[in-house]
Amino acid sequence: MKTVALMVAEAKAAIEEIPVAGAAGLTDDPDVQLVDIRDIRELWREGAVPGAYHAPRGMLEFWIDPESPYAKAVFQTPRKYVFFCAGGLRSALAAKVAQEMGLRVAHVTDGFAGWKAAGLPVVQKERKG
Repeated sequence: MKTVALMVAEAKAAIEEIPVAGAAGLTDDPDVQLVDIRDIRELWREGAVPGAYHAPRGMLEFWIDPESPYAKAVFQTPRKYVFFCAGGLRSALAAKVAQEMGLRVAHVTDGFAGWKAAGLPVVQKERKG
């Protein structure tokens, strides 16, 4: 059996890792899209990075694949996609899968927790309905 720790280590060895300070400097770059893969309940509870696109981890592959009926236009452009989660584990796995699907990717090593700890901007995510 392959452990999650091993899977994360393999993913990190295969993708670009960006510290929070580096990710903060990419928020205004039109060739980069920050992608928050946390569960919507995490966004409601903790807040969100301004301008980040929310793509829940469970739908990511379906939203990236242009042949999927669930494909999202945001993933059909030649940008670089910088993934983050709460602490940097899920985003490493997500970035590796997205890279395997043909996207240019990186992930934020310290995730949203690192973003908040650095005092970077956070917005409240409104509940719909």
